[in-house]
Amino acid sequence: MTIKAIIFDVDGTLADTEDAHRIAFNKAFAENNLDWNWDVELYDKLLKVTGGKERIKYFIERFLTGFEKPEDYEGFVKHLHLVKTRHYTAMLADGHIPLRPGIKQLISEARAGGIRLAIATTTSPENVAGLLEVELGKDWESYFASVGYGDIVPHKKPAPDIYNWVLEQLKLKPQDCIALEDSNNGLRSSLAAGIKTYITINHYTRNQDFTGATDVFDDLSDLDAFYRVTGLPLFK
Repeated sequence: MTIKAIIFDVDGTLADTEDAHRIAFNKAFAENNLDWNWDVELYDKLLKVTGGKERIKYFIERFLTGFEKPEDYEGFVKHLHLVKTRHYTAMLADGHIPLRPGIKQLISEARAGGIRLAIATTTSPENVAGLLEVELGKDWESYFASVGYGDIVPHKKPAPDIYNWVLEQLKLKPQDCIALEDSNNGLRSSLAAGIKTYITINHYTRNQDFTGATDVFDDLSDLDAFYRVTGLPLFK
């Protein structure tokens, strides 16, 4: 099989973002006079749900059974998420969230080697831009043939919608691509779209079930090993 494209997840895959998201959520809650606090143990449970707005709703419905929802509940959740995104992107702009080991080199070498790059994420356009602008420059979008965000499809991961959308944009078949993910939800999404998937684990996902993944890595600090396993050429 000749690999024509690599499709990247973002949060936890391109960068260890999850704890920054958690901190940003807590800042948004405090700013809105809510006494909610998501510690690491709780956030690990909340990560079962993809999408920030969906995660807030899950928290309220699962952990705050006595909470009286405001009349404009959807607007309330949307506002909290907007405030959270503002705090998160400020952290990105300050350079507090670097790309994971090997990622920048992989993007650079694969691109130079004629492999197309794409993104399939449940996160917002602001979050993706905030991360990649710092690491790749203001023209970061030119690196990617397709960028799929969470809200442009009906169902978020683990549904395959975002991967199917990206495949349509690339005009490629699933077998022409590989996906790089970090979580069980992401793996289920990419596999449901028929894409061979590789996992890079992180603190929040290391104990998840990765049955069906072609291989699992701690990170991509040894890119030559990743190239050998995936069948990508050694871009040297």
